[in-house]
Amino acid sequence: MKTLPLALGALLVFLGVGLAAPAGLAVEGDLVYPRKSIEGGTPPSIFRHWVHRIRYRCYACHPGLYKIDGEIGKTTMAEIREGKSCGTCHNDKIAWGVSFESCGRCHAERK
Repeated sequence: MKTLPLALGALLVFLGVGLAAPAGLAVEGDLVYPRKSIEGGTPPSIFRHWVHRIRYRCYACHPGLYKIDGEIGKTTMAEIREGKSCGTCHNDKIAWGVSFESCGRCHAERK
């Protein structure tokens, strides 16, 4: 019976640390998509795997949209706008869409 409060406490600490992380801080399990950019340009995008994992089961994306092979593929903004890759869900219907105002949700400076 003592293990339940201990487990809940550990879970709250884990979630609190993750939720308190600054937007640009990549945590374990996040995927950082590098990009070739000039100084001061758009920073790499960070895929927050744990946020998606809380809301969805693995089969929502794997293996249909993404292979589970440890490789980070290339995704362009044009592909996302066409509804491919991230754009499958980030289309203003399932999740927030891609717009100039939402750039910082994915493209955040890493700390």
